[in-house]
Amino acid sequence: GRQWFNLTFREAGELDRGVKQAGPALNAFLDTELKRHNLSARALALVGFSQGTMMALAVGLQRNPSPAAIVGYSGALADVAALPQQPGSAPAILLVHGDMDEVIPVDAMLIAREQLAQLGLPVEWHVAEGIGHGIDGEGLRLGGAFLKQAFAAAQLTQGSWVLHIPDMPL
Repeated sequence: GRQWFNLTFREAGELDRGVKQAGPALNAFLDTELKRHNLSARALALVGFSQGTMMALAVGLQRNPSPAAIVGYSGALADVAALPQQPGSAPAILLVHGDMDEVIPVDAMLIAREQLAQLGLPVEWHVAEGIGHGIDGEGLRLGGAFLKQAFAAAQLTQGSWVLHIPDMPL
């Protein structure tokens, strides 16, 4: 498969290093696209799968102003120490994970939820029963409804832009 960074799950710190190395390219891309589409930062949502979730959380939670929402499927939080300790206008966050995920265990989502909550970041979450490293119809439905709600809460007077961060670089 494709990936943002090398991930073997054998080396301590590889998630942290990976998102730190790939983060600047994603931030530059987001800045360029927001400018090109003449959109505010609050008109942006990041949706990621697997490493894309890691990237969406790492980059999205450090952007100022923050995006309207982050939706993460089957991923993890890489480096909680790098996140702002006093977030300003934090994005709405939804994490969805299959309970049968053989690549990134569901515990990674539960740990991320707890770490984000300790920083005062509200997180909605859903465990998809019987789902492995993937997304089911219910997860897609929840993500769509969550984005609709997040954009409504941001009270956008202009368009919005959802960036799906795949499990691969741009």
